[in-house]
Amino acid sequence: MASGISSSGATASADTTPPSAEKWGFPLMELYRLAFAFYKRNSGKAIHLSYEDNLKLIAFKQQAALGPFNTSRAPALGVLDVIGRDRQQHWQLLGEITREQAMEGFVDLLDTMCSAFRPYIEAVRQDRDETLRKELRLMELEKEARERQANAQQELLEEGYKEELQRRQLQDALNKQTYQQFKLYAEKQFPGNPEQQAVLIHQLQREHYHQYMQQLHLQNQNQLQNQNQNPEEKGHQDRGLEDNAPGNNNNSTTDLTHAMEALKLGDMETQQQQQQQQQHHHHHQMAEQQHGHVEQVEGIVQDQLGEEEYDDYVMICPAKIWTRPDIEQFKTEVSAGDGDGVITIGHGDTVTVRVPTNMNGKCIFWEFATDSYDIGFGIYFEWAKPVTNEVTVHVSDSDEDEDCVDEDYLSTTEDLESGSLSQERGAVSNPTAAPKPPISIIVPIYRRECYNEVYVGSHSYPGEGVYLLKFDNSYSIWRSKTLYYRVYYER
Repeated sequence: MASGISSSGATASADTTPPSAEKWGFPLMELYRLAFAFYKRNSGKAIHLSYEDNLKLIAFKQQAALGPFNTSRAPALGVLDVIGRDRQQHWQLLGEITREQAMEGFVDLLDTMCSAFRPYIEAVRQDRDETLRKELRLMELEKEARERQANAQQELLEEGYKEELQRRQLQDALNKQTYQQFKLYAEKQFPGNPEQQAVLIHQLQREHYHQYMQQLHLQNQNQLQNQNQNPEEKGHQDRGLEDNAPGNNNNSTTDLTHAMEALKLGDMETQQQQQQQQQHHHHHQMAEQQHGHVEQVEGIVQDQLGEEEYDDYVMICPAKIWTRPDIEQFKTEVSAGDGDGVITIGHGDTVTVRVPTNMNGKCIFWEFATDSYDIGFGIYFEWAKPVTNEVTVHVSDSDEDEDCVDEDYLSTTEDLESGSLSQERGAVSNPTAAPKPPISIIVPIYRRECYNEVYVGSHSYPGEGVYLLKFDNSYSIWRSKTLYYRVYYER
């Protein structure tokens, strides 16, 4: 009789309490599962309940799992199954309460009978909240790291564009200073022929720029060597350098900055006047050598026919680079033959895809992706009339590529030290060799995570020449990379 009264009281309490979707900071279903697991794990160990209390909890559990008691659905009981009969009686006493009310009744009854249950739930909630906070903090840190990486890449790109712009400004300033002198000399060499005069002036100006940067770099090297000598020798050589150098600087990476400052302050104008006679003598000798190669110069002039002017110093606009997620579809199209092809780049190798400008186009587009690993990627522009309209692929190992880059960079500021020394060696080994065409950096080489998405970009033609798409795997000692790429132009 007491059992029936107690169960009826629990039923009344459950009926008067509206069902709630959340309780104690947990969804009701999750809280019920925690309570039932706590009861099964600790019953008879940390929890010692009476027979009647166990019957009540089991009745709530049956109601939450199966709903109100139904004789047709109840399992058959044996003649001696006293415990099963008692459980069915307590289940019947719960009446028509809902499953949510039965779950809440189970939780409330367990909380009343066991003082350790509520602290256990609080500990679980705190642990859950702490885990959630850690996950959110980790997501924030990852987001900040991605933003920092993107900002660093953007700064590197801007720095590369800034160096290229500074190099061209310096070259333009030197050209303005020597233009009249070279023009008078060219008019004497090719009277009445403005096309050949323009070619000769351009060659003289380019040679003058290379010699100027070589001299500036060698003087910086001498200054670094003087730091290891005694103060008297150092002071004497420093004074000599101040009298003869176009600009002084203790770091080879700031040659362009100091040279531009010297030009702005007027120091280069005084230095130019002091060295005009020596330069005139040098250029006179060089022009005589070029005059001995009239056929070669005429060939260059023929290549330039049809152009109103020879402009090697146009400003290059930045490239546009973006990504798209359909990497698997892109790989399938390229592998099926719709694209330009698939290349395996060996460890330590660099692949250069030479794409000449098209006379009917005005913009180049490129797309590429890899399998599983990243690859270095950059774009250069070679200021030379294309000898073919075909796209060609060249593979070189890291050592060969470094030698090639050193010579190509004679007209850039990427590596003045290597470029100067390479030119000196080339001049000694083959003094009559034709100079290589200048190369401008459009996008410096950086490692791209192109195994998750397709890297896409475009660039407007700065003029007639050849785009050099470089895929660099020289940093990989053991691993080869599979590259999927496609290039095309826009009319």
